[in-house]
Amino acid sequence: MSPTAPERAGATIDRAGATTDRAGATIDRTGVTIDRAGVTKQASEGGRPVKLAPSYWPFVVPALVVVGAVIVFPWAFTLWMSVNRWTLGQSRSFAGMENYLRLVGDGRFWESLAHTLSYTFLSVAAPMLLGTIAALIFDARFPLRGVLRGIFVMPMMATPVAVALVWTMMFHPQLGVLNYLLSLVGIPAQEWIFNARTVIPSLVAVETWQWTPLVMLIVLGGLASVPREPFESAEIDGANAWQQFRYLTLPMIAPFLMIAVIIRTIDALKSFDIIYAMTQGGPGTASETINIYLYNIAFSYYDIGYGSAMAVVFFVLIVALSFVLLMLRQRSRWTDGEGK
Repeated sequence: MSPTAPERAGATIDRAGATTDRAGATIDRTGVTIDRAGVTKQASEGGRPVKLAPSYWPFVVPALVVVGAVIVFPWAFTLWMSVNRWTLGQSRSFAGMENYLRLVGDGRFWESLAHTLSYTFLSVAAPMLLGTIAALIFDARFPLRGVLRGIFVMPMMATPVAVALVWTMMFHPQLGVLNYLLSLVGIPAQEWIFNARTVIPSLVAVETWQWTPLVMLIVLGGLASVPREPFESAEIDGANAWQQFRYLTLPMIAPFLMIAVIIRTIDALKSFDIIYAMTQGGPGTASETINIYLYNIAFSYYDIGYGSAMAVVFFVLIVALSFVLLMLRQRSRWTDGEGK
């Protein structure tokens, strides 16, 4: 008896009718091929096996469950609470858009929004300026550069509450060290966080002190990736240090600057711990940001429905601002000669 085609190719046929070739692939009667790696191939009409994509759902489902439990459900529940008239200890009733319309006439909400925007702007601008200058300084080669870098980044390692307590003592009008240092140079004592006119700049000073090192590290990474050839050509052409920074360094590190701006903006918008630990929104409401006002509404006055509506509006504002920043980030990408 002459051998069959599979036997000529070195294949083995078991009792179930499945064929195993020399490569270790198993072909059953339905034309499905399973290799040793467990990849399934379906024979096509032309006889060629077609590789089927493996299923990744067993790996995706746990992540989807976690995201749904941690992010989706809390926000869906917040939206549901925002359309209800709900104060803890009282009965809940449907309010529709009443809580959102209440925000329009709430002068304290608009005041807290103005405080949030001014605090965010100053808390982004000051660290960006000082962090960029620090990055340019630490990018140069000088003795003990590594040690000084380590000392410079130490503030960002401290916990915000500890930073707030230390700076509160430093800001004390009578016992604080800052007013003592000012007195040495003939400057009168300042009220710092205890005056409505100076409280936000004082809080911004603390924020700047702690997060300027982060901006410095981001910009320093950008400077490390900048090629040196354009600068050598600029020196040959007679460009001074400012011209090299203005027309070479700044455009090349623009993507890194935008990353630092996005990170600092998000962090400043959600700032709560330092402000609450130092002033609790005072004096009066002079430093009350939306986060502080929302906290007071929800957990001091127990107006859960109104606080939820405020959280939803604040979230929409953050999404809109993030979209603008991402658009600017997209425009700041490096491009080649063809604009790609």
